Amino acid sequence: MTQYLVRRANVLVLGVLIAILALVGAATWERLNASRDARTWSRHSYQVLDTTKDLAIALRDAERGQRGYVLTGRAEYLGPYDVARDRLGLLQGELQKLTADNPAQQERIRALAPAIQHKLEELAQTLQARRDGGLEAALRIINGDAGRNHMREAETILAALLADEQRLLDERLVQNDARATWVRWMVIAGSVLAVFTLLWAARLLNQAWSRSYRTETEQRAVALRLRTTLDSLSQGVAVFGPDRKLANWNECFQVLLDLPKAMVRRGTTYGAFVEHTGEPGRPALETEDQVRHGSRNPREAVTYERQNAEGHHLEIRRTPMPDGGFVLTISDMTKRAQAEGVLREAQKMQAIGQLTGGIAHDFNNLLQVILGNLEFIRAKLDGDARLQTRIERASWAAQRGATLTGQLLAFARKQPLAPSAIDLAATMPDLIPLLRRTLGETIDVRYVETVGLWPAMADAAQLESAVLNLALNARDAMPGGGRLTIELGNKVLDDDYVRRHAETVPGDYAMVAVSDTGHGMTPDIVKRVFEPFFTTKPDGKGTGLGLAMVFGFVKQSGGHVKIYSEPGEGTTVKLYLPRAVGAAAATGQRSGSPLDLPRGSGTILVVEDEAAVREIACAILADLGYRVLEAGDGEEGLRVFAANVATIDLLLTDVILPGKVRGRELAERVQALRPEVRIVFMSGYTENSIIHHGRVDDGVHLISKPFKREHLARKVAEVLGPAGAEMPEAANVVALRPVKGTGP
Repeated sequence: MTQYLVRRANVLVLGVLIAILALVGAATWERLNASRDARTWSRHSYQVLDTTKDLAIALRDAERGQRGYVLTGRAEYLGPYDVARDRLGLLQGELQKLTADNPAQQERIRALAPAIQHKLEELAQTLQARRDGGLEAALRIINGDAGRNHMREAETILAALLADEQRLLDERLVQNDARATWVRWMVIAGSVLAVFTLLWAARLLNQAWSRSYRTETEQRAVALRLRTTLDSLSQGVAVFGPDRKLANWNECFQVLLDLPKAMVRRGTTYGAFVEHTGEPGRPALETEDQVRHGSRNPREAVTYERQNAEGHHLEIRRTPMPDGGFVLTISDMTKRAQAEGVLREAQKMQAIGQLTGGIAHDFNNLLQVILGNLEFIRAKLDGDARLQTRIERASWAAQRGATLTGQLLAFARKQPLAPSAIDLAATMPDLIPLLRRTLGETIDVRYVETVGLWPAMADAAQLESAVLNLALNARDAMPGGGRLTIELGNKVLDDDYVRRHAETVPGDYAMVAVSDTGHGMTPDIVKRVFEPFFTTKPDGKGTGLGLAMVFGFVKQSGGHVKIYSEPGEGTTVKLYLPRAVGAAAATGQRSGSPLDLPRGSGTILVVEDEAAVREIACAILADLGYRVLEAGDGEEGLRVFAANVATIDLLLTDVILPGKVRGRELAERVQALRPEVRIVFMSGYTENSIIHHGRVDDGVHLISKPFKREHLARKVAEVLGPAGAEMPEAANVVALRPVKGTGP
């Protein structure tokens, strides 16, 4: 128990005792004063009673003296009368002065004065009549009863005065007794309270001692916990006092600054640490001058970064303390710096993807017009082989452009996918013969798979295209021949792997790895291989979109791509595709396509804001026998539909439309009016309302731009079903223009 606690307890007990004694003394003094006042008022009441009685006696003495003189006629009987007459005035004045504090008594005294005056006058008249007319004259006045009435009135008032004052005297005596009793009990209670206070003070001191002992024990435990906590931190912490000497530290402080154990001890000056870390290859601390003058605000923390010889990034923070010392905190930020680098790379790839996606979207509309018109013309030309050849070459070039835009959209993760569960063990072996024929005899293609392969959730066609692109890149990396290995396996990416790779989710993945024994790549090239249009091939030998397409497809599928390469050792690209759970795996078999294009006679409303795209789509549909209506935006489409609500069988609309009514809203409003109307969407871009996370919504029919004539014909026939069977050709295009002031 510390002296401070004992002193506080003593002061507290003394203060309580003084307060109790002061309270008891003040109360006792007040009660004594009240008792003294009560005694004074009791004496006062006695004086009032005595004076009142003397007044009544004097009045009777005056009457007795008057009666003796009347009966005897002798002057000596007038002595009591004269004395009483003189005293009555004095007694009335004294009584009025004594009862000045009592309005009721004052009122009675004022009423008593006339009665006494009248009685004295009656006595004087009687005495004068006895002197002048003898006994008979005096008796006549006496027998008139006026004197008796005045006497009774005076006696009644005096009796009331005596009764009221006696009542006041009794009350004051009772109060005086009560106050005396209260003072006696107050003294007893004060004494008892003082005893209990002393006992309570003793108990308080005992409790203070116990609490002090417990607090000291708890403080030792807290200090031990803080010491353990400080040592468990991954940050280095050191506390320097106002004298710039080391007071406390943890183990990480010594490790991160690579300090010798002999230096890290209590009392080591900060300057010694500055001198030691100032050697080459060590993270230099602030100098003492910088600590003293380096900050404008002495209470503001100072943070700076250093790098040691092993390449570790250290963040050093100096936080001032109120006593003039400071805390030095050292954090190893190497992992954060690596994560920030990965994040910057991911953000760069995302920005490039947004740019390429926008370019591909606009380019798709141009290619749609070119391809549509070329196919339309080719269908009309018969017998001219030279023109057919020219058109085929133009179509091939346009189709090649469509492939490039598809690769751009794949990289930008904006291509519509139809993911399903894929049995890799059943689909990949069918691809090996194709790869052997494509790569040539100089490339040895090997295939390795693991027993119990998990099904992968991805778009089968896009997966085959990705593997083919990787194989072609591997072939180009092995101009003199080599070995290409395709390996399938199951992989689990844990939290530790995810922390080191951005945009990766922990979980189960089906892995497809493509390895070659080519010339390999340097780390600088590896960082850029997924960028669109980046290639190490000679001019004219590659577009630089193959790996970009692979990257975009895998990322859009929710997977992960990892590339390993060393110069002269070869390259391995691993595709991690999400594991399909609870779905039947597809085998990848394809059905053949019919040679003849389906025709029909239904009515189709085409809504497209690009006039050239709308024109060629209408021309193709009309050539297939359909009756076609057209509109340039959603609002116009609603007006056209309202004018032909009973005849329209299918709505072919672009997803992205100008104005307030977009493609999805247009389709919903059309089906609200006629649920049996079929809907087909056109889009060259997937960031819209019918495709989410790169996947087409369930129940939605989509044809991607640019589309071929046969693709459009088959999609429309598929959606219309049996109603779109062959009918007599009645090809005509009805172009309706909006009428101002009308609505749907």
